[in-house]
Amino acid sequence: MPIHHGTANEMAQRGIEIMKKVIFILLALVVIPTPSIGETFLGAPVIPEGKVTEKMDDRLELKTPLSHDEVLSYYKEALKGYENIKFRDWKNDTYIEDDGNMQWHSITISKKDTDGTRVVIVKDSWTWIIGTLVLRYIGVFMVLMVLFLAMTLSGKIISSLVGKLDAKKAA
Repeated sequence: MPIHHGTANEMAQRGIEIMKKVIFILLALVVIPTPSIGETFLGAPVIPEGKVTEKMDDRLELKTPLSHDEVLSYYKEALKGYENIKFRDWKNDTYIEDDGNMQWHSITISKKDTDGTRVVIVKDSWTWIIGTLVLRYIGVFMVLMVLFLAMTLSGKIISSLVGKLDAKKAA
């Protein structure tokens, strides 16, 4: 049994209505402003006023005319929804580190630059990850060795004291 979709004129009318809806939606997308999330590098926000001075696959360096405090407040606001973000205030820099699983490892904001503020975003690298794990392993091994030596030494001291007390009791 054939399916009846209407006359050619009715089908043309439906096609025109669908085209009007599509054109309206496309115009709405173009005309209605959408909030901009800004530029990112490896998922880290990039300050809009920054001028790129060096860009590689694993590193982005910017120079911005803003002060250190303005740049810091921008990053505090931009990263406030993220977990595992640590802000460290050092003498010459502010260091923002991701301890989670983001693609970027750190954002460094300089304090001492005279002609603006330098911002450096660095990618997480396997060298850093493996190096950190090796240092932790060596640190744990060293702590266990110190505990072993301390327990051995205290055991020998206690054994000799007990042996001397037993000798005095036997005599």
